[in-house]
Amino acid sequence: MTLGAFISAGLAGVIATKLGRKPCLWLSALLCAAANVIMMTTTHIGALYVGRILVGVANGGFMTFSQLYIQESSPAKYRGLFFSFFQFCVSFGTLIGTIVDWATAGRPDRSAYLIPLGMIYVIPMILSIELLFIPESPRWLILNERLDDGHKSLLWLRPSGSNIDSEVSEIRTAIQKDAESKSGVGFLEMFKDPVDRRRTLLSVSAVSLQGVPGSMFIIPYKAYFLAIAQVKEPFAMTNVMSTAGLVAIIINAFIIVRYGRRRVLMTTGLILCGICQLIMAVVYDKHPGSVGTGRALVGMSSLYMFFFNGMITSYSWLVAGEIPSQRLRSYTFGTSTAIGFLFSWLVSFTTPYFINPDSLNWGPRYGYIWFPACITGAAWTFAFLPELKGRTLEEINEMFEAKLPARKFRTYQCDPMVEDAERKISREEAEITVVEDVEKISGSQH
Repeated sequence: MTLGAFISAGLAGVIATKLGRKPCLWLSALLCAAANVIMMTTTHIGALYVGRILVGVANGGFMTFSQLYIQESSPAKYRGLFFSFFQFCVSFGTLIGTIVDWATAGRPDRSAYLIPLGMIYVIPMILSIELLFIPESPRWLILNERLDDGHKSLLWLRPSGSNIDSEVSEIRTAIQKDAESKSGVGFLEMFKDPVDRRRTLLSVSAVSLQGVPGSMFIIPYKAYFLAIAQVKEPFAMTNVMSTAGLVAIIINAFIIVRYGRRRVLMTTGLILCGICQLIMAVVYDKHPGSVGTGRALVGMSSLYMFFFNGMITSYSWLVAGEIPSQRLRSYTFGTSTAIGFLFSWLVSFTTPYFINPDSLNWGPRYGYIWFPACITGAAWTFAFLPELKGRTLEEINEMFEAKLPARKFRTYQCDPMVEDAERKISREEAEITVVEDVEKISGSQH
């Protein structure tokens, strides 16, 4: 599945640039349904692998294209809130899936896996229907010179009374300035210009921060390593841990609008996750197999999920999508997501060699590796990640073009005179276009 997600995220730039965000989500839903048919009907291991790869491709599409849409459609003030809701949906779906797996695991027939697989159809079906009633990304439309459609899209997405003309003008001006100063669109363009290269590396690093605290050790293997630590009912305890992460996202939804400081929260979250990993490693190292150790592991794992979901994963996805330019957003964010999936696969692949009793037999001692990784990640975040709270994507573009150091992003004042001048130029260009069209029509009538 991770391989499939890596493939689709890596190709996201090409596909999303050509087709738009909505068609890509429909395509992901179609692939998900097709893959599920294969997995539910096959009795051959080869076909099962094909189905899982296709599900991974669909999952990578869901994660990449949906977040692109949120980034490009949300008002700056509520962008973080919408991402919190997105993360809530992902975590809630994961929890439901875990509970269904737990409830059906004891069935003696094929229904043990057919029931969980059958539930996969629900979300793609709902998503496919809902997409019929929402507009395409306004920034993608304006980027492709479909100004009227972009205006209609923003009119649908914004509350009544919003200054849609001004927002369209600002988006168009930013896109035009970027196009004038840069050569083109593509994978290599992410690295040619120093500003684009910085934005690409920051976006990739932001997504990769999700793997730095050892999330792919705790999340996929939590039931397994709890069983190794002789915790009673490890599968049930994983639901407790997932619920803790879900609660964190709900709390974060109230914090992100009022406070929402990406840099501070991610730095703090990495440190706290590192402390949880260290405590689990030390406790298990000193008292393996005891009842008290089992309780400590469940407690620390739950706290870990709380800190990880509330302070790291929501903000890393958010920042990774805010940083790229509109011209390269689908390429940059897709590449960042692909590298994040690759890093997740690498950790998932190597983890059994560390924790299995017949290998290194570290068990929860694996946390000794992730504690220094968390501290290193926190130091990098504090030093290099810019603060983007409350900024429009066009303001973010202006700050990167000004080549500000990370510490100055939060206090930088975008020049309102420049913005007003740009909007005036855009209005004048629009008026000239209208006059030219009228003259053409008048000329054709004579």
